Amino acid sequence: MILRLFSLFLLICSAPVSAGALPPSQKASVAAVVRAVTPGVVNIATKRIESVEVPTVVDPVLEEFFDIPNTRLKRETTSAGSGVIVDADRGLILTNEHVVRGASVIEVTTKDDRRFRAQLVGRDKATDVAVLRIKADNLTAVPIGDSRALEVGDFVLAVGNPFGLGQTVTSGIVSAMGRTGLGIEGYEDFIQTDASINPGNSGGALVTLDGRLVGLNTAILSKSGASHGIGFAIPIEMARRIMTQLVETGEVRRGQIGVSIRAPAGGRPGAEIVAVEPASPAAIAGLAKGDVIGAVDGRTIASPAQLRTLLAVTPAGTEIDVRFRRRDAAMQARLRIEAARQKAAETDVTRTR
Repeated sequence: MILRLFSLFLLICSAPVSAGALPPSQKASVAAVVRAVTPGVVNIATKRIESVEVPTVVDPVLEEFFDIPNTRLKRETTSAGSGVIVDADRGLILTNEHVVRGASVIEVTTKDDRRFRAQLVGRDKATDVAVLRIKADNLTAVPIGDSRALEVGDFVLAVGNPFGLGQTVTSGIVSAMGRTGLGIEGYEDFIQTDASINPGNSGGALVTLDGRLVGLNTAILSKSGASHGIGFAIPIEMARRIMTQLVETGEVRRGQIGVSIRAPAGGRPGAEIVAVEPASPAAIAGLAKGDVIGAVDGRTIASPAQLRTLLAVTPAGTEIDVRFRRRDAAMQARLRIEAARQKAAETDVTRTR
């Protein structure tokens, strides 16, 4: 009897499967996640007025002799990007600052083809984050996840409006975390992914397979302008901190603790203090030259750039726990971030708008 049942089992397992089909138990799909997320991703169209210099049509010699000025004409340009609804009740949308930079008109189109004129709540060029608001009912927000919990190898989906084609979904994995030094933003702490990101994807959603927003797709590393499998997204933790300040005050008050830092010798992780300003939060908390900061509020600090970015997106007045090494001793201090006295340098690098 047992032998007969085993023979029947082998017969079922060896039964041929029709071409182009998989047994139901082997079918893999993220359709349910896509159905849940895509209503919260919008297309953004902008209009800009640009001034263009037009040479006068005269003899160049006469033009120079009589100092005839060139004519400047104004023309309207349009561009397309993406955004993510993060608060359905208030109609708040997160996107990239470069998507709406200089726009005279911002129009948002939802998944169900409704169009709305958007109000710019605020923008921060140094982190490339902007917040829009639309007045609309029956909106769907994408739930915010925890970008700090991401690991290299996690599967992610990118949703946006590449090349103005309309809503498009691509998939990939998290290729790296904490990418800095790219010269794209004033402050960088990118999630790197191989999910296809192309022009028009900027401001779109990077989500996990449980439908949680973990990043805003922002830039690609490419010689052709199209996706080469190296895309970058702003972690939602950074974007959320900036959004909170923009919504509450309309501006970003960057923080600092009053130290100059560098990478520790020997390739060690962390941020080594090379100078402490008198009467600064760091000085009051007892930090000193030579200390190596390794974590802030439980988050590991791998490089000076990560520490600068974390402080820059944390509102002034916030209290933080700092863990650091002093020679061979592990130490801890609590201090209050103060407002930075200088603004970060801003860049004009064009991303994937």
